[in-house]
Amino acid sequence: MTYIIPVLILGVCGLAAGILLTIASKLFYIEVDERIEKIGEILPQANCGACGFAGCNDYADAIVNNNAATNLCRPGGAECAAKIAGVLGTDEDTVIPMTAVVKCNGDCTAAKIQFEFNGVQSCKAVKRFYGGNGVCKYGCIGLGDCAAVCDHNAIKIEKSLAKVIPALCVACGKCTAVCPNQIISIRPKEKYIDVLCSSQDNGKATKLACSNGCIGCKICEKKCPVGAVKVVNLHAEIDYDKCTSCGECKAACPVKVIN
Repeated sequence: MTYIIPVLILGVCGLAAGILLTIASKLFYIEVDERIEKIGEILPQANCGACGFAGCNDYADAIVNNNAATNLCRPGGAECAAKIAGVLGTDEDTVIPMTAVVKCNGDCTAAKIQFEFNGVQSCKAVKRFYGGNGVCKYGCIGLGDCAAVCDHNAIKIEKSLAKVIPALCVACGKCTAVCPNQIISIRPKEKYIDVLCSSQDNGKATKLACSNGCIGCKICEKKCPVGAVKVVNLHAEIDYDKCTSCGECKAACPVKVIN
């Protein structure tokens, strides 16, 4: 009896707990739309956040329950959007192919170095020391933090300058998030005119720091027939919503910073 009674008590407690859990599961059961699971399986599970949601599963839930657009997954592209539309039984949303672009052309032959950095070889680490090891504090540091996070090998470092390979880029935005100088942006692949400079110094200071820098002369701004180029913060910027990729700004640029 010494052992039987405790065993019986534990058995009764276990049975009672099981009954309560069963009742609770029925009372608080929340029905999950099976389409959320299906869409989650279609999405690449990159969880990059490029769609504007916390992750792929959050995006799948937003599509089903909040009518979020089906074409927001950049890594998945048009194929992913078509499959999601198939699950929902709706028309496929148009997907505009996007790519990242590094807005700097200051490679090791053009940009002047202020000091050699012997610490941890990362852009983030160098940025902590005097804003970077280059004379220009706005350009590419070139130690490859962006390339390290790219899952598609779409970024390579050439002559201490990061360059994007558009054919491989899925525009997930991971590179934009890690760049300490925030010079990587996302644009439509069809809009292939870029100002490869992010300097906010005046023209003289920019040229002293980098021979490939924008001098803010506004010639491109005057030549653009659709008003897509504006000089902001002492360097030219392109409004891709207006740009027709005509190339007038590139032809007019005296320092050849528009590619």
